[in-house]
Amino acid sequence: MSHTRVPPPSPDADVVTGAPAVPARTERPAPRGGRRTVRATSGTAGMAALLVSPTLLVLAVVVLYPTVMALHESLYGPKGLDPETGFISDTEPFVGLQNYADILGEAGERFWNAFWNTTFFTVVTVTLETVIGVAMALIMHKAFRGRGFVRAGILIPWAVPTAISGLLWRWIFNSDGVANALLGRQILWTSEGFQAKLAVIVAEVWKTAPFIGLLVLAGLQVIPKEVYEAARIDGAGRARRFWHVTLPLVKPALLVAVLFRCMDALRMFDLPYILIGAQKNSVETLSMLAQNEASNVRFGPASAYAVILFVYVFLIALAFVRLLGTDLVGDTGTPERSRRFGRRRKSAEVTA
Repeated sequence: MSHTRVPPPSPDADVVTGAPAVPARTERPAPRGGRRTVRATSGTAGMAALLVSPTLLVLAVVVLYPTVMALHESLYGPKGLDPETGFISDTEPFVGLQNYADILGEAGERFWNAFWNTTFFTVVTVTLETVIGVAMALIMHKAFRGRGFVRAGILIPWAVPTAISGLLWRWIFNSDGVANALLGRQILWTSEGFQAKLAVIVAEVWKTAPFIGLLVLAGLQVIPKEVYEAARIDGAGRARRFWHVTLPLVKPALLVAVLFRCMDALRMFDLPYILIGAQKNSVETLSMLAQNEASNVRFGPASAYAVILFVYVFLIALAFVRLLGTDLVGDTGTPERSRRFGRRRKSAEVTA
């Protein structure tokens, strides 16, 4: 009986039949930069535009439309006698930039007085509110018994409507009010003079300092406790922990609060109007000046004052964001700045 040797199957052969195996088709991966990517990107952009469109519509209605209408109205004069025809005009005549020229010319003294009052109130009140608000936030952040009552007491002034707050402080600053009783002197707080400015500053700081404290408190609550423990182990005292740990980490929230307060203080109207009164040179702001012109049916000059105030607030906000925009978003800045920061960090680690 002869033995026949069967050759071993080829690695490419089928195990059952021994026939050469047919190589399987390999599917090529879809190109990354093809049409699918374009479609996905366009779809994402369309969904983003759809989600943002309600907000843009609301902003267009409440911000863009009034601004455009104020700019349009500022180019027209009041109804009255037409000097060219000698007849009473039923429509507002087009005067171009005459309203702006009158503001800076004939009414320039009153305009600059209101402008400097607005700037003075903004700088002083926001500075005091920042210092007091940070102190409030540090107090509210502490863990102690009765912290909820302390937080409620600090936040109550901010919850009070501005009109009610103005009436409250007007009773306090009356000639026979609490302020004169505590000082033991007779001071006319609601008349012309620096004491009227001081009354507005005190009332404004009392009302809006808790707003800054609330935003700073939100920033304090996201700081890990391990950071303070590490600083304490390194021998840093309370002052150094505040300047080198708390302030840098809470800076984005603090800058947002200061920006909001600056924009709000530049539009100050109701508090000095209720507390001191209208047409008081010592406390008259740009908003009060625009309201006074509108109440006298001079809508063209009133719109011109409103447009100037809008431009002033816009420039302040733009300068604030451009100068401190990186800190507002908590970013490290440009790539070059990030690389320099990384090199400094590596060198510091090597030195340590």
